[in-house]
Amino acid sequence: MRQLAGKVAVVTGAASGIGLGLARRLAEEAMAVVLADVEAEALERAGSELAARGAEVEVVPTDVSQAPEVQALADRAVQRFGRVELLCNNAGVGAGGLVEEAPASVWDWVLGVNLWGVLNGLRAFLPILRAQPEAHVVNTASVAGLLAVPGMAPYCASKHAVVAVSECLHHETALVCPQVKVSVLCPGWTRTRILDSARNWPGRLGPAPEPSSHPLAQAAAAALRQRVEQGMSPEEVAGLVVEAVRQERFWVLTQPEDFGPAVLERARAAVAGQAPPMPA
Repeated sequence: MRQLAGKVAVVTGAASGIGLGLARRLAEEAMAVVLADVEAEALERAGSELAARGAEVEVVPTDVSQAPEVQALADRAVQRFGRVELLCNNAGVGAGGLVEEAPASVWDWVLGVNLWGVLNGLRAFLPILRAQPEAHVVNTASVAGLLAVPGMAPYCASKHAVVAVSECLHHETALVCPQVKVSVLCPGWTRTRILDSARNWPGRLGPAPEPSSHPLAQAAAAALRQRVEQGMSPEEVAGLVVEAVRQERFWVLTQPEDFGPAVLERARAAVAGQAPPMPA
């Protein structure tokens, strides 16, 4: 989809991080943008910022883990703009824990947002996208969808699932609606608030769990925070996404020079029947 100006985009998780970076960049491309996020006050600020820059904006508070709310988002987008050509299923939360320790509520939360948020978005918006002469879906996974690390089982599982769903969708759209293209975004370290996701912990899941006291989990959390703070800016990631949409490219890896060798080594180990190597 080389021509973005005048088209309509929907971005979930648009109040901060990569989602806000995407919303800003798409508005700069003269797209109308529908912003969705569960964090209502930050979402309003983001919408006001883009509107002040002259963008056409619709703001819809949305919990993407809840299918009726995502359907309401789709309905609002069509009611306001009549169509949608670009869907960015970007909302995500970060939470870890050892496989034996992570409580069910953490798995419910992470899979609900990271995986079901993508599935709910696809189910609500694909009928709209298929009706357009050309359209594009961008699902945000992570390099954690290509590699797995200790202490992050819920997050890695959710992101591996998003990669798989995206690959399946790519093949399906190629067969039945080739005008709809698919990309999967696998960002590496990016300066976002992903490690502070618990600020949006849903009360319906009970009290938020305390961070693990296990030395391995604590060491992993400290290392992750340091790397996130030194990561790529959301604006740089957004630029790579726009480039991929224009080129109709499936894979969007933000730092292949850093993570590519580990991904290849994992694939070689799998083919050789060997245990997966520990990512650096």
